[in-house]
Amino acid sequence: MDLKEIQNLIRFVAKSGASEVKLEMDDVKITIKTGTDEDKGATTIVQQMPAMAPVQQAPAQPVAQPAETAAPAATTPAEDDNSKYITIKSPIIGTFYRKPSPDKPTFVEVGKSISEGDVLCVIEAMKLFNEIESEVSGTIVKVLVDDSSPVEFDQPLFLVDPS
Repeated sequence: MDLKEIQNLIRFVAKSGASEVKLEMDDVKITIKTGTDEDKGATTIVQQMPAMAPVQQAPAQPVAQPAETAAPAATTPAEDDNSKYITIKSPIIGTFYRKPSPDKPTFVEVGKSISEGDVLCVIEAMKLFNEIESEVSGTIVKVLVDDSSPVEFDQPLFLVDPS
């Protein structure tokens, strides 16, 4: 099972509302636990079993949900303005980069029009650089993460005005 398949599985489980999913194949065991309303977190444990060695467990990586609980309960005008925008979220855990390399320009800037399939950023995970493509067309309103910052699964990255 490759990283992309694991990411898709995590997304599927998160959307399905299941509280726990266990998947066992020849050399891989995956357990995905989503938190309850009180917990607001999810945990993914991936185990690789070597062919002739004792079973070793990879360290559990907590997968944080967006920090919605940190927002104040009262709705402010700024929050009302953001509700008309589409939030593009991180599909994986890793390090967020706005440029393909340090000497290249950024993929997108605030005010730039984007189309479906345009590369918005890259996220480095386990020495692999994953291009994050837009699933919507519109205009970039805000970049929510600093360059070279760590990001969590489902963390908001960009606000896009679809109009």
